[in-house]
Amino acid sequence: MSKPDRVLVGISGGIAAYKLGWVISQLSQAGVEVRAILTDAAQAFISPLTVATLSRHPAYTDDHFWQADQGRPLHISLGEWAEVFLIAPLTAQTLAKLAYGLADNLLTNTVLASTCPVLVAPAMNTDMWQQPVVQRNWQMLLQDQRFHGVGPGQGRLACDRLGAGRMAEPDDLISYLHSLLHSGGKRDLEGRCLLISAGSTQEYLDPVRFIGNPSTGKMGVALALAAHHRGARVVLVHGPMEQGLVDRLAEIETHPVVSAAAMHQAMVEHLARANWIVMAAAVADVKPATLSATKLAKGAIPPNLALEPVADILLDLARRRQPQQKLIGFAAQTGEIVAPALEKLHRKGLDAIVANPVDQLETGFGRDTNQAVLICGDQQITISPCTKLEMAHRIFDYLVQKY
Repeated sequence: MSKPDRVLVGISGGIAAYKLGWVISQLSQAGVEVRAILTDAAQAFISPLTVATLSRHPAYTDDHFWQADQGRPLHISLGEWAEVFLIAPLTAQTLAKLAYGLADNLLTNTVLASTCPVLVAPAMNTDMWQQPVVQRNWQMLLQDQRFHGVGPGQGRLACDRLGAGRMAEPDDLISYLHSLLHSGGKRDLEGRCLLISAGSTQEYLDPVRFIGNPSTGKMGVALALAAHHRGARVVLVHGPMEQGLVDRLAEIETHPVVSAAAMHQAMVEHLARANWIVMAAAVADVKPATLSATKLAKGAIPPNLALEPVADILLDLARRRQPQQKLIGFAAQTGEIVAPALEKLHRKGLDAIVANPVDQLETGFGRDTNQAVLICGDQQITISPCTKLEMAHRIFDYLVQKY
């Protein structure tokens, strides 16, 4: 059996520290080993007992600084143990220390004693965040390739101010941590622009009825996040999605659309910018031949609804792209998935295609997990059931090596 992933969480003193309880709990429930360090200021907002209970392991404070761990200094032992280090909330004080390599407590000493990727999530008052000295420290810190920044976002702060400074939400931290655990912090998509489509399209018959499909956009969002976490510039064109998914995309360029025609237009508009185009959206094949400006009465809906085809976006992108651009399609299938995906790959002139079953338990539309066969040339790579974020990374692992 493989060893569990190891995440070290550093909590500094800010009201957003309460969110770390959820992060630690979710990581632990997912089988990740979690250790935590609290600064003195952090203990005013969340107790070591709470953190220890959620992590299933004693929480460390400065009182433990000189405590030996199997005969070795604690900050050395913890630094070597960690595969990924999360520091949240990152206060202006801790940011300044990290930017200049200062080490005056257990948390900052452990940072210097570690070599793993560090995810930092700032949280502070808007005026504090916008101070030139804080921004200078932030940019200085991110010049170090070990450090990966997330947030802060916009919103209502604890001081009732509306503006920048709100710490990234727990789900965003958790997904970024899983990405870093998978990639080891590599930015192997840096310098590339990925144009990705996600979700379904809706083809309206009247203002309240449409032809659509159950795609939620979760797979496309996972692809966008995985690429972003690996350093890519991402342009995401997506159909209607739940607000919670949209909120996950705060650091990604997004273009929301509704119809297949609008998605087609947006994909063509941004095609020239892309190195890779990943068409993960479930696009409608047909649309009603007529669109009523007002809601049709039930009896006015024709029993034999006239339909007409929509443009094949993937085929058109294949015709328009430049030779150096790579085009990857998706094929959602029931029953046998490989043969129809191979036919689609060759007929549309794709570089690769991801065939995924939508009739299997716990995979497909609306699920948090998926499975697939990635087909590229004469190679077929089976991706066993896993989270959609993990599947996105496995797709990129292969494509990075191939292209």
